Parts: sequence; C-alpha cells; structure tokens
Amino acid sequence: KIINETLDVIVSGVVMSGKVQITGFGTFEGRDRAARTARNPQTGEEIKVKATRVPAFKAGKGFKDAVKPG
Repeated sequence: KIINETLDVIVSGVVMSGKVQITGFGTFEGRDRAARTARNPQTGEEIKVKATRVPAFKAGKGFKDAVKPG
C-alpha cells in the first residue's frame, strides 16, 4: 500500500510539474519525443510515429554507487 501511494505521488508530480527528484535516488520526469518516420520490421513499410511524451528516470549518484560492484 505504501509503495502504491508513493508511486501515485511520483506520477502526479511528474504530470503536474514535469519532474520529481528524490535526493540520493534519482529523478523521474516526462520527456518529449519528436514525430518521426519509422519502419515496420516485418513488412519494411514506412510508418509515421506521432510526437509523444514518455516517462523517464535518471538514477542519482547514491543509487548508482550502491549498485556498483566492489
């Protein structure tokens, strides 16, 4: 339950302000992706992919250091 509530706060924060930073852990944010032309790998047909906003996470120094071996 606590994890679900925490995730809800993070999602709401990203939607409202674009970024949620947790010191020592990382930053959650929304990033814009431009429209582009792609290719269907099965048919080779070109398709248009619309511009969109996607979630992103950048690990903080504390998290990276904790995961590093040694």
